[in-house]
Amino acid sequence: MSIKKRAALLVASLSFTVGLSLPAHSEEGFKPSDIDGFINELVRDEGFSRPDLEKMFKEVEYKPRIVELISRPAERRLTWWEYRNLFINDLRVQQGVEFWKQHQKVLDQASKEYGVPKSVIIGILGIETGFGRNSGGFRVVDALSTLGFGYPRRAKFFRKELKEFLVLAREQGFDPLTLTGSYAGAMGIPQFMPSSYRAYAIDFDKNGQADIWGSPADAIGSIAAYLNRHGWVEGKPIASRANVQGQKYSDLLSKSPRPTRSVNEARKLGWKSQQVLPGSARVRGLKLEGKNGTEHWLTMTNFYVITRYNKSDLYAMAVWQLGHQVEKALNNTQSAAKDHSETVVSN
Repeated sequence: MSIKKRAALLVASLSFTVGLSLPAHSEEGFKPSDIDGFINELVRDEGFSRPDLEKMFKEVEYKPRIVELISRPAERRLTWWEYRNLFINDLRVQQGVEFWKQHQKVLDQASKEYGVPKSVIIGILGIETGFGRNSGGFRVVDALSTLGFGYPRRAKFFRKELKEFLVLAREQGFDPLTLTGSYAGAMGIPQFMPSSYRAYAIDFDKNGQADIWGSPADAIGSIAAYLNRHGWVEGKPIASRANVQGQKYSDLLSKSPRPTRSVNEARKLGWKSQQVLPGSARVRGLKLEGKNGTEHWLTMTNFYVITRYNKSDLYAMAVWQLGHQVEKALNNTQSAAKDHSETVVSN
């Protein structure tokens, strides 16, 4: 359902019956004093109505399952090979081929306008939501509130996102109690956090609203715009498998995905790229545990840009490889169809 359709069901954003009592959630993970302080911020800084917010928060639910999930993300508990198997398989590749065919024109347009390869856009859509098939079943307001008031480790971040979400609800005219997303509060086909939506979501189908929930075109365009604005370099490589030797190669390994050394420096440290790379290109060394043992990779600026979407090497590598496999499968399908057509014509 599009945002416009949702909005049609509402009289106004946050137009709730006034109720002055604070939510009694302290035994479930929320402290009334935290909620009260947050409401004060929204009233003071954003002009919200205190009674409206108090009414809304009475309906918000603390979800222990959300804290459990965010405490054990796949990126931290799985090896690269396990993570890869979780997200890249024949079914998802075929779904990617079908999505690509269905939205070929939009993908072409987004890639041309923003300089981002279609395969990378496809990879993100596939890893995030299986091309829109699974965008999450938690209410966004529950997820952000649970993490903002019940997960001290990242409470500041999620309270900021909750604020962004409520402002977004008011701007777009939808009921914040109805929208669903991931356990971390990510929304829609591309799984944008509220702040990312407000900063980067675009109306790519030109219908007057950036609808990342119901419009694949807006999802595609928004991903391309996001990567472009985070520094995507058109036509440049993403990563290259490498061989290592000697005792100094580990000096290039870094937990930070930002590339800071040149290919020439990497060579002196014992790295040999399996792909031809310019000597001045900036790289970073990465070690992953693959099916047949340790894999060594040289990652570059565009790999780093993908991690700006999700701060995980495993995620970025899976996006790149899934997109590549979908593109390869699509080309094979199109070649087979062409050969068949030519055979029929010749007969």
